[in-house]
Amino acid sequence: MATPDEFYAIDMRVGTVLEAEPFPEARKPSIRLLIDFGQELGHKRSSAQLTVHYTPEDLVGRQVIAAVNLGSRRIAGLISEVLVLGAMPSAAEVVLLGPEKAVPNGTRIG
Repeated sequence: MATPDEFYAIDMRVGTVLEAEPFPEARKPSIRLLIDFGQELGHKRSSAQLTVHYTPEDLVGRQVIAAVNLGSRRIAGLISEVLVLGAMPSAAEVVLLGPEKAVPNGTRIG
């Protein structure tokens, strides 16, 4: 079981999706994202398996929550810098987590 200190070590932030496009090179259906996390963190890239509930057009302008300090990971040639968070009703679907009201990009989750 994780301790509170281990949980709080994960830096989760709010960002706004600037760009979203299909990512056919990925093994599982995915969307490539460019997310603005504000002045402190800037723009970060990610790949997310969101195609069950979202199109790229649905995502642009949407605020999302992501873990931003887990390191980078190469996915089909893309360097994914953040892990976008969502609820997973099944292994194949993700429902994005996001703030109920708009907040500044880079706002910490606690």
